[in-house]
Amino acid sequence: MTKILVIAEHLGGQLNASTARAVSAAVAVKPDAIDVIVLADAPEAIAAEAAKIDGVSRVLTVARAENAHALAAVLAPQIAKAAAGYTHVFAPSTTFGKDLAPRVAALLGVSQVSDVMTVEGPHSFKRPIYAGNAIVTVEVDDSTTVVATIRTASWPAAGSTGSAPVEALSLDVTLPNHTRFVGLQQGKSDRPDLQGASKVVSGGRGVGSKENFEIIYTFADKIGAAVGASRAAVDAGYVPNEMQVGQTGKIIAPELYIAIGISGAIQHLTGIKDAGTIVAINKDGEAPIFEIADIGLVGDLFKILPELESSL
Repeated sequence: MTKILVIAEHLGGQLNASTARAVSAAVAVKPDAIDVIVLADAPEAIAAEAAKIDGVSRVLTVARAENAHALAAVLAPQIAKAAAGYTHVFAPSTTFGKDLAPRVAALLGVSQVSDVMTVEGPHSFKRPIYAGNAIVTVEVDDSTTVVATIRTASWPAAGSTGSAPVEALSLDVTLPNHTRFVGLQQGKSDRPDLQGASKVVSGGRGVGSKENFEIIYTFADKIGAAVGASRAAVDAGYVPNEMQVGQTGKIIAPELYIAIGISGAIQHLTGIKDAGTIVAINKDGEAPIFEIADIGLVGDLFKILPELESSL
């Protein structure tokens, strides 16, 4: 019997869309049951959101004061305990999942499968390697629990018409006290979330400065897009690192991706390879970004963007 436990990602009392994408991957395994586990100090509202995800059989909640903040050291022992009887444990391949899943795998004594992009069978998966330049098939021993992170850019979010039952779960597990929550620092923005947005506008080194990046923000606001950046722009201090798109940043799959002043290093292209339509604006007509762009504009971004804005 195949049973999958999906770890819910949430913040500020709201379920992250990455959870619904992980459920889509779970559905592809064609299991007998898919349960979502929500660990929080007050999981009721989050669980209600998770219960609406199509394909979910049950939502399990673990309410403990220690779960108020997502500390991998605290959550992992509880998930490992709850995983008894499950054949698979899935987590989104986000910062949250990448932090948590390795600990869960270690506690269960198994190897982790990272960045699952397609499901070939219950114990066979495809994932990218070499910055996405090659795809490898990973086979997992069917006698062991599969612990995997799901590449969210490769999976659509499952629908939200379900009505799964919610059950409270009591786990008798001692939690470590060597890790404590100090604080959370994150950028505040009214723009769409970078990893879930349907439209993303990113700026690169060619933007020139932190002050010049305002032209990117203005254009993104005009079309209702999220804002991203290349590693070069982040390293130069133009924007904070949570806006970085690429192999060492965020892997995204928007319907429309506009790369402005970005040359197109392979690490950046890895982060956008699943985008629907890619538009590139760069004064260097030989920039690598044009090799993958669906639409390319060669010219000065400081002249092109105002013209595009006025046309909109």
